Amino acid sequence: MDAQDFTYAEVGATRDAERPAGYRHMRQRMLVGRGPAAFQNAADAVMEFWMHRALPVRVEASAPRAAPGVSVVIGLGAGPLRLRAPCRIVWTREEERYAGWAYGTLPGHPQSGEESFVVHLDDEGDVWLTVTAFSRPATAAAKLAGPLGRMFQRSYARRCGAVLRRLSRV
Repeated sequence: MDAQDFTYAEVGATRDAERPAGYRHMRQRMLVGRGPAAFQNAADAVMEFWMHRALPVRVEASAPRAAPGVSVVIGLGAGPLRLRAPCRIVWTREEERYAGWAYGTLPGHPQSGEESFVVHLDDEGDVWLTVTAFSRPATAAAKLAGPLGRMFQRSYARRCGAVLRRLSRV
């Protein structure tokens, strides 16, 4: 993936759970279901952006399913107060017991960094969503938000878990 379009240098770092210096780091792990059918439902909801759409946020994606290079614009709020956050998917993972992806920020996003959403079916049959991120403010408004920005990011991750729990039910 060409790093020159992104607003940060450490493109792909969430794939290996790296913690690049100079960023705030977040990792939220939430139980969302149990069993292979719940895993498949959760995996599809993450890979096809249904989890995000059910939050609800506006999702404009250049493809119906997550894949490296897919452009994603997340819209929060309404009307003239809508915040647009442009991103691009930097990696995906689709395996027997894992499914997920990460997007990196592009110019115009209020933050600079990367966030991943990965579903995992563990050995006991539990289905987990892990949201991992590293970021720092990229705009004056984001800098002014200070700790509120971090609180919003953690709340967003927890909301992803709650929504995915509902979407993964069998």
